[in-house]
Order: sequence, then C-alpha cells, then structure tokens
Amino acid sequence: MPTDIEIARAATLQPITAIAQKIGIPDEALHPYGRHIAKIDHAHIRGLEARPEGKLILVTAISPTPAGEGKTTTTVGLGDALNRIGRKTVICLREPSLGPCFGQKGGAAGGGRAQVVPMEAINLHFTGDFHAITSAHSLAAALIDNHVYWGNPLGIDLRRVAFRRVLDMNDRALRTITQSLGGVANGFPREDGFDITVASEVMAVFCLARDLADLEVRLGRIVVAETRDRKPVTLADLKATGAMTVLLKDALQPNLVQTIEGSPALIHGGPFANIAHGCNSVIATRAGLRLGDYAVTEAGFGADLGAEKFFDIKCRQAGLNPSAVVIVATVRALKMHGGVAKADLGAENVAALERGFANLARHVENVRRFGAPVVVAVNHFHADTEAEHAALKALCRDRLDVEAITCRHWAEGGAGAEDLAHAVAALSDAGPAATPRLAYPDAMPLEDKIRTVARDFYGAADIQVESKAAAKLAAFEQAGHGRLPVCMAKTQYSFSTDPTLMGAPSGHVVAVRDVRLSAGAGFVVAICGEIMTMPGLPKVPAAEGIHLDAEGRIEGLF
Repeated sequence: MPTDIEIARAATLQPITAIAQKIGIPDEALHPYGRHIAKIDHAHIRGLEARPEGKLILVTAISPTPAGEGKTTTTVGLGDALNRIGRKTVICLREPSLGPCFGQKGGAAGGGRAQVVPMEAINLHFTGDFHAITSAHSLAAALIDNHVYWGNPLGIDLRRVAFRRVLDMNDRALRTITQSLGGVANGFPREDGFDITVASEVMAVFCLARDLADLEVRLGRIVVAETRDRKPVTLADLKATGAMTVLLKDALQPNLVQTIEGSPALIHGGPFANIAHGCNSVIATRAGLRLGDYAVTEAGFGADLGAEKFFDIKCRQAGLNPSAVVIVATVRALKMHGGVAKADLGAENVAALERGFANLARHVENVRRFGAPVVVAVNHFHADTEAEHAALKALCRDRLDVEAITCRHWAEGGAGAEDLAHAVAALSDAGPAATPRLAYPDAMPLEDKIRTVARDFYGAADIQVESKAAAKLAAFEQAGHGRLPVCMAKTQYSFSTDPTLMGAPSGHVVAVRDVRLSAGAGFVVAICGEIMTMPGLPKVPAAEGIHLDAEGRIEGLF
C-alpha cells in the first residue's frame, strides 16, 4: 500500500467549481485558492438560512492509543459511502494544526483511500485561517500591553492579565515567559506565556459564532484582565474587536475541498478536544446541513472529550440535533486497552480484546446518555483476524445491544464503508432527531458541572479542586458566569487524568488544578491533571522526516 501522501498525490482531483456544483453552489459564490480549494462567500452562506436542514451524523471514537483508531479516516470514508448509496452528503471537518503535523500525531486529512485532498495544502497553511486567528489574537495581546504603556486609563492590574499569547506550533519553551525586559521603552515587565493557537479563545469564538456580527460581539465579551478592584476588562473595553473582526473576515468563510472520490468537504476551524471544545465551526456545520441531505462531522479524540463537548457546548449553543453517532474502534486499540504492548498487537489475542472492550463500552454508554442512536465502526487493519472481529461484534451485540460493522475504507475507499453507510442511514431515517439530553442544566453550579462530567463520563469517584481554582470558580459565579457549560482540558489517553491508565478505570479522583473563563466563547475551561495548553515536541518529532524531494514535492507528511 502506498503512503497517504502518495495516494493523495496520485488522485485525480476535480475542479473545485465542479465539486461546488454538486451541492448547488454557483461559481460566483466561490473565492478560489488555486484549482482545488475555495472559500464560500458570506452572502451565499446567509442565503442558505431559509433552507431545511438535513440529517447530522457525529463521528467520535474510543480513547486514542498509539495503535491508531482512524476517526477522521472513518468520517471521510462514511461520507464517501453515503454518497455512493445515493445519499447527498457533505463532510464537515476541522482544520489541522501545524503543531501535530510537525510533532507526533501527524496531519488530520484522513488516510489511505479515505482522504480529503489536496492533502499537503490542507495539512500545512491551507487558506491561512489559523494564521488569521493567530494574528487577531496577537493584535489583542499587543493592545493590552500598549494600553498599559500609554497610561493605563482602564486601570488594568498587570498581575491579573489572563489573556495569554498564542502560536500554532508545539513549543514548550514558551509556556511561561517573562516579557517586556530591556528598559522603560519596552513596557512593564510581567510574567506571561503562550498557548497553542487551537487553545485560543479566539479560535473557540471563531468556531461558535453564527456570523460576522456574532463574531464581533463574542470577541468583545472576552475577559482579558482585571483591575486592582477586581473589575473585568474585556476586548470591547480595549476597542479591539473591530480590527480583530477585519483580520478574521475572510477566514470566517468556510473552506470547500473534496475527498479522493469527489465528495464535497467543508473544513473550517480546529480547536483541540483535549484543551478546547474539539469541534469544527458552527457556520460550516450549518452550511453542510443545508447543502446536503446528510452532514457527517467529527469531534476530536474520544467520546469522553470531543463528543461530550459536541453535545454540551456546541449543540447547547447552536441548537443542533444529531440523528446518529458513530463510535470508531479498532481491534488493535482495544487490545492495547486490554494490556497488550504495541509491538505485540499483530498477534491474535481475543482475551485482551475482551479486557479492552470496557473502554468501548463506556464510550457507548456515555453517548447514549445524550439520547442519540449509536453504531460502532470497526476500522479494519491488515493484521486483524476473523476471530477477533467476530468476538468484538458479539460483545457489542450481547453486552451493549449495538451493531458493530467492519469497515475497510482505508484500503477500499467509500466502497469499504457501504455497510456502515446503510446502518447510519437506517438509524437517521427512523424518525426526526431528538433534542439531546444534555449532561447538566445551565443552572447547576460550575463545580457541580465539572463533578458531573467526571463522575458520569470518566467513572471518577469525585473531583479535587485546588484552592486557586475553587476561588476562581466562586468569582465566576459571582460575576454572573455560573450558567456557562464547562470545557474539560484533560489527557485524551485515559478516562482519568493519568495518561498511562488505560481501559475503563473507575473510582479515581480528577484533579482540577486551574480554571479559565472563556466568556466570549461561552464556557469555563477546567484544566485537569498535567494537561498543557501549549504542547511540546516529542523526542523525535515528525518534522525531522519532512522534506522536499528533487522535484520540489513534499515528502514525509502523514
């Protein structure tokens, strides 16, 4: 089998205008970025609002492992398969961050014969959306320090500046910095730090905004600091929102690309699910629902993170009602959750699969809490055995009363996911999508919301909130933010805060070491365990293998 980039490069791409025509977008509504990428004009997006919405399908997964699960690959394969069986489908994905591309995880354009293309452009600079978000965030950070330098009329307390800087790269050296050294001409020295762009509140606002007007209002609500008497200072107070919206104007138009098989795909926005809310933009999702009979989207990492936030944050704010949820699992990953080392995953081991099944079972139970019908997609790997797949299907049927379907889209494209497509269509067409049963009501106190997620979704006995975080939560409540949902920043590798604790641990305590207010995005972030909002590079980063060949083509990107 060729590599992902070789498969993508060998694909025959259609002109982006032809892809747009499949879903009724005229040429004049496109802003092309070359022959195979285009943005969809704001005016055309507004014109879609009167159309009825199609069926929304969410793709999520078990807790990720180094063995690989293939959630984005399955999202793409399912979209291709639905189109193959005659269901007009639009795929809605997040944009990849440069941090993982050059770090450990790689890109986020799918894999094998289930990819969105052009893969190299999508995984690298694409249409510049992340650069625009980084620039808008950086403008706000510069305006804060400039305001203080020129007399500080708002009375910002430099000890209480909460707006960190961002960069779309993994760089642990920037997590905590001292800035403005070198004398009075450079401002007032203070401690600061960087997050990765996908953890920026500007990114979250970008992905939850309904339109440009809503974007500017949300940006204005972002609390960046406090005064000495603890009054909040917002970006609206700093008169930053107009210029920030200008920087984000073009970026807020969804990006249209295609799969290898020519299915239309909207790729827009990209917050991580382990440190942010993990969903693509509301604008792109809504557009996909109005441009097709089905919209297939994904939520980052496992269902304990991405799917929970999809329902409790995105659906809560945008009023979305998924018709079905696909949970992606692999035999390899479940064996790893059952205690098998990565080097030994090639050997048949039904007993380990049965032990690791507890992880999938909890994710299925968690998704069912929201009231959406579930199907399990078993992403096939070449070393899997028939006995392992048969055992997994039996476990799903007998213990969970859920159907598990073997999928071969990585090797076969959409044809390898047609069984899954038929199952998803049957679930979706059974009746109108129900309003999700959210995990907690708006009126529940913030600390209790965190505790509810930890107990109900992570299997925890309780939470332990550090005193600093508890004081912040009380202050948020007093300031009128108590009705906001919570966004858990936690390791993606475990239901606990210990990334080495695999399977389905229970009875642990989730340590909450800090909380952050995202008033513009409309949630409170709970930072749990040792999770970092600025990742670091691994010992051998993927960047070491990425290069141009003699003909100027990119090699090593995956």
